[in-house]
Parts: sequence; C-alpha cells; structure tokens
Amino acid sequence: MNKGELVDAVAAKANVTKKQADEIISAFLEVVTEAVADGEKVTLIRFGSFERRVACRRRHRSEREGRNPKTNEPMTIPATIVPAFSACYS
Repeated sequence: MNKGELVDAVAAKANVTKKQADEIISAFLEVVTEAVADGEKVTLIRFGSFERRVACRRRHRSEREGRNPKTNEPMTIPATIVPAFSACYS
C-alpha cells in the first residue's frame, strides 16, 4: 500500500474527504519524524514504536568515504543515526 492508497482507505473509513485524510496523515508523519529526530520514542499501543537507537550498532552509521554519483568525485559521508520501527506483535 502506498500513501495514495492509504489516504483513500483512511478517507473511506473515517468518512472524511481525501484532502482531509491526506492532511491528517501528512501531519502525523511530520510529528513522528520531528519527535524521533529530537531523540524521543513514539509508541502507539497495538501498532509499534518509532525511535532512534543510539546504542545499537546496526542503527549507527559511521563516517565513511563515498563518491558523488554525478561527478564521481570522492566525498565524505557524515556519521548518522538511523531511525527504527518496531512492530507490536500482540
């Protein structure tokens, strides 16, 4: 399911317009993204949780060398922490 299909499904389920459903979904994603970027954990009971895992080596990417795909020039890719989603199984 892509975002357009999700918007259609939410609009039908909530009896709102597609435009309203799109605004709600976009706002939700923006709030979750900002919270996780600030280091907060967002937990939705019976769905899952979004978080930045600083201590997990798989989620921390060290600084590394790369290449600019347009110019093939070497460049340094900065270190980053990758957000994670953990699904709820109950």
